[in-house]
This record gives sequence, C-alpha cells and structure tokens, in this order.
Amino acid sequence: MDKDNETLLEFPCDFPIKAMGKADCGLDARVISIIRRHVPDLGEGAVTSRLSKQGNYLSVTVVVRATSRAQLDAIYQDLTDCEQVLVAL
Repeated sequence: MDKDNETLLEFPCDFPIKAMGKADCGLDARVISIIRRHVPDLGEGAVTSRLSKQGNYLSVTVVVRATSRAQLDAIYQDLTDCEQVLVAL
C-alpha cells in the first residue's frame, strides 16, 4: 500500500464528523448543508447538536456513511473553508 492511500478505516463505514463554532450564527444548518453536498442521503438521527456550558458555542456532530478517504478529506476541507466553523474534528 502506498503512503498516500494508507488509512486505518475500512470503507464504507459510519464516521462521526464534529464542527464547532459560535452558537448564534446558524451553525447547525450550515454544517448540515456542507456535509449534504458530499453525503446527500444523511440518515435520520445522523445529526446531534450541543451548546457549550455558557451557551456561547455550539458543537454539531454528523455521523455519515463514508465511502472513501477522499470523500472525508473533501468534507473537512469544505468545513474548514467555512468562516462560521472554528474547529472541525
């Protein structure tokens, strides 16, 4: 296996993606919109959101059915390119 294709994941697999940002900017809808570009058939219950203790920040976790490393890389690139997303994990 060449270095560029090494991964510990076996595809397809369920993979959680978390994005965090300010709570007051519609982050959940923006994150879902970005991920749907790459995974149009998000399952029911795939999205969970959680406010920080003081309510200033929101974390949005979306469990996707990932089909390739390239797909995950593209999702993370789009999330990090979004101004509203402060952190993508």
